[in-house]
Amino acid sequence: MILVTGGAGLLGKELIVQLLAAGKQVRAIYNKTPLVDFEDNNIEQLPCNILDVVGLEEAMNGIDQVYHCAAIVTFNPRRKQEMFKINIEGTANVVNAALDAGIKKMIYVSSVAALGRIREDAPINETMNWTEETSNSSYGQSKYLAEMQVWRGIGEGLNAVMVNPVIILGAGDWQGGSSQIFKNA
Repeated sequence: MILVTGGAGLLGKELIVQLLAAGKQVRAIYNKTPLVDFEDNNIEQLPCNILDVVGLEEAMNGIDQVYHCAAIVTFNPRRKQEMFKINIEGTANVVNAALDAGIKKMIYVSSVAALGRIREDAPINETMNWTEETSNSSYGQSKYLAEMQVWRGIGEGLNAVMVNPVIILGAGDWQGGSSQIFKNA
């Protein structure tokens, strides 16, 4: 069985659709917004905030793989503290629960922002090292520090990978997240 965090989000919902289409059994956790109705017996929906350590431990029971998609994407300075709490502490909680549960594979959805800002005459790629000198956003800093939690988990024996998309677009909430770009345009 596969656990998807952030199941009600733009990426989480699409991931669930694709996993179910592939015949996978999915347990999806969401914070406040229940998932859309899925007409599939292979999905279990569970309310769980990634800051809830006990809830995460329960959500990991019987799970082999975790897709950690839950995060806050914002550039609003008033939400910085909330974003840091969810993105960093929440990821640490997911990593710890995955380690305790003996998860076989974890995929963490990070961001290209975690790689730092563009250096003059140097494109961003996976070989970049984070530096404070490149005027990084608070969002980028939160994703970088969350990646450090995943690296810690890897050091403790967690089989995990990270992906760093540039932007994720798709149908969904046009008022928030990356899809807001269409409203603003």
